[in-house]
Amino acid sequence: MQITFLGTSSGVPTRSRNVSSIALRLPQRAEVWLFDCGEGTQHQFLRSDVKSSQIRRIFITHMHGDHIFGLMGLLASCGLAGNRQQRIDIYGPKPLNDYLQACRRYSQTHFSLPIKIHPVEPGLVFEDEQFRVVCDRLEHRVPAYGYRVEERDRPGRFDVKRAKALGIPPGPIYGQLKQGLRVTLPDGRSINGADLCGPDLVGRKLVYCTDTIYCDRAVALAAEADVLIHEATFSHRDAELAYQRLHSTSTMAAQVALAAQVKHLIMTHFSPRYAPGNDIQLGDLLAEAQAIFPSTTMAYDFMVYDLARQAEKTLVSSAS
Repeated sequence: MQITFLGTSSGVPTRSRNVSSIALRLPQRAEVWLFDCGEGTQHQFLRSDVKSSQIRRIFITHMHGDHIFGLMGLLASCGLAGNRQQRIDIYGPKPLNDYLQACRRYSQTHFSLPIKIHPVEPGLVFEDEQFRVVCDRLEHRVPAYGYRVEERDRPGRFDVKRAKALGIPPGPIYGQLKQGLRVTLPDGRSINGADLCGPDLVGRKLVYCTDTIYCDRAVALAAEADVLIHEATFSHRDAELAYQRLHSTSTMAAQVALAAQVKHLIMTHFSPRYAPGNDIQLGDLLAEAQAIFPSTTMAYDFMVYDLARQAEKTLVSSAS
């Protein structure tokens, strides 16, 4: 699981930051899941290593323009490419379907690839044998949802040397044993694959919360996540603006991370008011958050965060 930030500004783009979008790469299934799609997101794909042709699912948090204005253009471009037939599933608030239908009608756009819209409600959004996605309402000026992606636990590392020592012939049988299945060998022996695998690998958990002011539902959604991506539109010194506009400050994001006991917080969705040369700058927001929750990172466009590598670092740190 690898996260690429395609847009980290709030409201409007800047010279260095586009509006909201992140891409979650799932290399094991050659898929990309997109979260929000602000204007210009398709251009951000061209400037990144993420392939728009692999987009399989899109999750929209709410209907504000800086989170959806790029969706129609991206879908039209994917359709015009003409090199894919796999459906794109789109999840979001109920008005999302009406918005896309109106865009298609008035722009005379025909999608040449299948698209299905799924209106979301708090609770389960999607699940299969590898992943589970749930959402919950946040606190914003319009209905807004946070998303939690949970990877299911996987069998531990397969001990190839031990398998060979037991005289188990390499081949497809190894694949079954790696899944923890019980297999009968040609010589009649019954081998339990679980005995040849290490402890189960705990599935990773990613949570995406934007736009919202601090709320208990965000804390519950983020509980014990490996990484929480949370908006931090304003500095703590501009808390009054945050309350007026129902956005979070850097300290609110940190308080959510602390209360939820997440492993790492990545802040995003920054107001352009904190540009270099102003009294308050983005470095100040980072310092404010780290004073509450030290394991905090500030996202920037095209930043890549690899959950697999971070999990390996955690294991090594725990063992040392």
